[in-house]
Amino acid sequence: MDLKFGADEIDLNNLSSLDDSAPDLLVWAAPVMFFFVLVEYLVSRYQGRHHVYNRKETIGSTLVGIGNVAIGVALKTIMFYLFVMLYNIVPWRMEFSWWTFLPCYVLFDFCSYWAHNISHRMRFLWATHVAHHSGEHFNLTISFRLSWVQYVKIFFFLPVALVGFHPVIIFLTNQIAILFQFWVHTEYIGKLHPWIEYWLATPSNHRVHHGSQEKYINKNYGATFIIWDRIFGTYQEEEEQVIYGITKNIDHKHDPIHINFHEYVDIIRDVRSADNLKEKLFYIFGDPEDIGRHKKNKALRQQLNPDGPAEKEATVIEMEPRNEIREDHKNQPAFKNAVGE
Repeated sequence: MDLKFGADEIDLNNLSSLDDSAPDLLVWAAPVMFFFVLVEYLVSRYQGRHHVYNRKETIGSTLVGIGNVAIGVALKTIMFYLFVMLYNIVPWRMEFSWWTFLPCYVLFDFCSYWAHNISHRMRFLWATHVAHHSGEHFNLTISFRLSWVQYVKIFFFLPVALVGFHPVIIFLTNQIAILFQFWVHTEYIGKLHPWIEYWLATPSNHRVHHGSQEKYINKNYGATFIIWDRIFGTYQEEEEQVIYGITKNIDHKHDPIHINFHEYVDIIRDVRSADNLKEKLFYIFGDPEDIGRHKKNKALRQQLNPDGPAEKEATVIEMEPRNEIREDHKNQPAFKNAVGE
């Protein structure tokens, strides 16, 4: 195993041939993924588990996924050019070697953890990710719900390029990491061996991440390795039945435009209603949970004192304990997992 640093620069005029050497694995894998979706759907219908799939939501998930892949293919050359430029800049460039995929994958997953973590805690980035969480029925098609604007988070992965990994290795790593996340979006796989549950993002671990209950919110960010969550204190074991979705579920569940951009519409509306610059910036870059409580408190003050100085008081951004229960889920029946019933 020969690791060579200081590899030759890549000729920017010859990118087309290099681009062809980084195959679109997601496109190739699509028929296999749709096959397993069909199997899961048929099994769920045969077993009478009608809560697993919802027609409108499945249509929405599929259209979002197709759009995401199309955008990714269209942007591939631009992103490839960016990573080649970074590769040429660093003097410790690694030679193209298949074994470098392993350390590249680990570092990529570490960067993915932080991209995922911060995307839940900053509203501007949450808007690039909420499409993935808005599904209320947990099945394999949820893995298709990747936002059309998620590519703005590419800066989180620049460290992978700056370490010196070959651009083709980086692109293959990205696609394999996405494919890994397909199988964790199901209720038909229960908890696995404790060692696997400890190290990897399994279906059980990832179901928690999609939960809307207080104990499950902002937990289990790991894409492949759940060990990052254990290290950084964001791990939560699956305990009670997960209630999927977001704290305020969306309408138009079949509409990929609404699924992708409804949060941006809400941000613009909130910014327009803000009382000052501080509140405007808070609505854009604040924690989505804190923003939700602030808006609720502001509306309550204005309701109680419509003729008073409610607007001025509302500019005080308050943080309160996160112990609210979703109104739309108070009386919702809890479905058992498909495993072990």
